[in-house]
Parts: sequence; structure tokens; C-alpha cells
Amino acid sequence: MASVLVVEDDQFVRSALIRHLTEAAHTVRSVGTALEALREVAQVGFDVVILDLGLPDLDGAEALKMLRGITDVPVIIATARDDESEIVRLLNAGADDYLVKPFSVEHLSARMAAVLRRSRTHEADRVLRVGGLQIDVLRRQAVLDGAALDLTRREFDLLSFLAARPGVVVARRELLSEVWQQSYGDDQTIDVHLSWLRRKLGETAARPRYLHTLRGVGVKLEPPR
Repeated sequence: MASVLVVEDDQFVRSALIRHLTEAAHTVRSVGTALEALREVAQVGFDVVILDLGLPDLDGAEALKMLRGITDVPVIIATARDDESEIVRLLNAGADDYLVKPFSVEHLSARMAAVLRRSRTHEADRVLRVGGLQIDVLRRQAVLDGAALDLTRREFDLLSFLAARPGVVVARRELLSEVWQQSYGDDQTIDVHLSWLRRKLGETAARPRYLHTLRGVGVKLEPPR
């Protein structure tokens, strides 16, 4: 079944969700704050997140925005707010579905099943393979020759961006814009992250395997020859 993160500060509601989801054979973890949710998602690969909006430390809408900054995991909003404009805003902000409390367990299960079907239909498109590299964009995990890579968030973003364009030379300006979300910046920032990535890929600039720098042009990632 699915690995589920329940983000709910109401202990009664949280306990009920955990019980019913566990009975449905799902693996469930739960937290009561937005910051705990962000920490969990950064460390664990979940299949779906059930997110309440009325959290004590951060509004759920802001939590959703921050979640979308680090993961594409499907998010189902579960809240008492039933304002249509609010629902539309959250769906446009990256929520995959929206449930208004109170709702039945059967209703939640049906919504989860639909979201997971959509997610798994596209999951293959989110697993990038370049030689012995395998990058799971959804779970933000990278593996090289069967061994997991310990990457920082920015290293992962840079590697996955290049892996989505194997063999294509990407200009530094494009990397700054798409990976760093900056219109301008220092090339040294890119060089430092490339150096860290090379070290974790077991290569050097002098003896590249995957990462190749074309001086004055850009960077490309391709399988070793």
C-alpha cells in the first residue's frame, strides 16, 4: 500500500486518521506542525501527504508552498475551510486534491486512491536514468551503481536538471535561472556545486565520467564511455 504522512495538530483527528489508514494497510507517520512536516518530507520518501491548514506554527497554505519547494509528493488538503476561492487558490498552488471536514474514511480512501493512481501513472517519467545513475525526482533520491548518493538539496536539483537533458550542453545562465532561480549570479557558485557533485560521483574535472564542462559554453551530463 502507500506510505502516508498525516499533518494534523488535532490529536483526536490525527489518531482517527492513523488508525483507519493503518487498518487499510498503509504505512503511516504523523506530525502536528508544518516544520515537522517539512523535516519528515526532506528525510523520508512518502507516497502522499494529508495536510491540515490550521497548523499552530504556520498556515497550511504556506506549508504547502514550502513543501512544493522541496518535493513533488502528492498533497491532499484536509480542512474545515470550505471557501471556493480558497480551494481554487490551493489547488493552483500545488495541492492535488481537497477534502472539507468532516469527511468519511471511505471518502478519504477514494481520494487517496485516485491521487496515487495519477501519481504512479507519471512516476516512470520522474525516474531519470543516465548510465549507472538513477534519479527519483518524486522521492528526491539518487543512486549510482546501486549505492545511494548523499546529496544536498541544491546538489540534487542540479544533478536532476542535467540528467533530464542527457548529452545536452546547458549554459551557466540557464543553470542559474532554473536551478538557483536567479537571473544573474557568480559562476563560482556553480563551480563549487559541480566540484561537490563530482566528488560524490567519484570523478574529477580532469577525469570526468558523467559531468563534463565545456569552457565558455556550459555543462553537460552523459553516460561514461
